[in-house]
Amino acid sequence: MISENLLLAFVLTTIAGLSTGIGSAIAYFIKKPKMKYLCFSLGLSAGIMLYISFVELLPEAFQNIGEIWGLYAFFVGMIVIGIIDLIIPDFENPHHYKQIDTDKSKVDKKLMRVGLFTALAVAIHNFPEGLATFSSTLVTVELGILITFAIAIHNIPEGISVSMPIYYATGDKKKAFFYSFLSGFSEPLGAVIGFIVLMPFLSEWLLSFLLAFVAGIMVYISVDELLPSAHEYGHGHCAILGLISGMFIMAMSLLIL
Repeated sequence: MISENLLLAFVLTTIAGLSTGIGSAIAYFIKKPKMKYLCFSLGLSAGIMLYISFVELLPEAFQNIGEIWGLYAFFVGMIVIGIIDLIIPDFENPHHYKQIDTDKSKVDKKLMRVGLFTALAVAIHNFPEGLATFSSTLVTVELGILITFAIAIHNIPEGISVSMPIYYATGDKKKAFFYSFLSGFSEPLGAVIGFIVLMPFLSEWLLSFLLAFVAGIMVYISVDELLPSAHEYGHGHCAILGLISGMFIMAMSLLIL
C-alpha cells in the first residue's frame, strides 16, 4: 500500500505547495486584497485543518500506536512548528497578512526585503506541511486528498502575501510571481527529504506516528496563525463563518469518501 501511493503522495504534495502560485496570479488582478475574502479563506482553512486533526488524524494514530505515543507525537509536532514560528520575526511571518501601503514614496528596497523575507518564511513553514501531505497520502489516499485541499487553501493567501510587496517594490509582475511560486517548492522538497530520511525506517507504525505529529502542526498553525489573522482583518463574524464552513465541508467530504 505504501509503495502504491508513493507517486500520488509526491503529486499531491506538489499541488499543495504550488498553490501559492494561485495567490500570485490573483495578485495580478487586484491592487489590494479584500480582507473580507482573505479572512473567510483563513477561517475556512483553520476549520478544515482542525476537523481533520481531531476527527481523522489523531483517532487513526491512537488506534494504530496507542494514545500515549499518539499524544507524544501530537505535542512534539506542536513544539517543532512552534520553534520554527519563533525563529521567524512577526512582521515577516507568512500568516500575518498586513495590507500593503501603495504610497510610491514608501515603496523601496525595504518593501522588497519584506517580500523576499516573507517568501523565505513561507518556504520554512511549508516544509513540514509537505511532509504532512506526503505521509498522510501514504496512509490513505482519501486522507491525503483532504489535507492537500486544506493546505492548498491557506497557501493561496500566502502567495498573495509574497507577491504583493515584491510587485509594489519592483513593478515587475513576473518577478513577483516567480518568488511567490518558488516559495511553494519547499513543500515537495519537504516530502523528498522526508522520504529519503525516513525510507529505511518507513512502516505503518511510523506513518501513524507522523499522523499525530502532523495533527499537532496543523492545530498549531490554525490556532496560533490562521484564526488570529482572520480575526484581525475580519468583518464581523467572517472568521467564525469560515471556520464552521471548513468543518462542514470536511464533515461532508468524509461522509462521501
